Amino acid sequence: MQWSSEGLIIGVKKHGETSVIVEALVINKGRHLGLVRGGRSPRHSAVLQAGNSVKLDWRARLEDHLGIYNVELLQTRAARLIADKQSLFLSALLNDHARLLPERDPHDNMLAMIIDLIDGDYNKLELAKKLALFEFNLLDELGFGLDIYSCALSGETTGLSHVSPRTGRAVTLEQAQPYIEKLLPLPAFFLNSDEASVTDIKNAFILTGHFLNMHIWAARQIEVPATRDKLIKILL
Repeated sequence: MQWSSEGLIIGVKKHGETSVIVEALVINKGRHLGLVRGGRSPRHSAVLQAGNSVKLDWRARLEDHLGIYNVELLQTRAARLIADKQSLFLSALLNDHARLLPERDPHDNMLAMIIDLIDGDYNKLELAKKLALFEFNLLDELGFGLDIYSCALSGETTGLSHVSPRTGRAVTLEQAQPYIEKLLPLPAFFLNSDEASVTDIKNAFILTGHFLNMHIWAARQIEVPATRDKLIKILL
């Protein structure tokens, strides 16, 4: 078995005396791991860094084996990302989020969003908005997407304002009134609105954080990424 594709390195782990296991988000292949023999050598160390884009040649005797990677650098980002606290936290958080994706299941849209976030020239508010949208889409990719496009009680598609913290379904402001203190605000920019205030984005992170914790972090006994709150404080 073998294939070649391009991907983004999201993690590197030592293996044995001289090798490493590279974890990458790969076009058409999703989150995929492979062994790089001699990967701890000085020749490989600059290439095998989280945040770098690489060409990957993978081969294995059987499809379900770990397999061997041959890696060629396409774009280096690691040095830039670790030189700035905001970029470092952003990269670390996105890598943690990417590791939640199931192995070998294509997620090219998530890969594109990650590269846009780490390469884009955005101000802090724009970056925060895009990061919140990334988490919203991540929930969908993980099979826990929120049903926010029609009211759970009336079926209305306009005037949606809140989300049930239990079901992830939206309701209109009118329908929300009797339970409003128990509901989560629904940011308008999750419904394709271009405008987003600081309050809207904070509410967005509360919303995505709640469901990521409910379905992923707490459910799988995974620690909430420490960089998430730190990054949100920097951006907002």
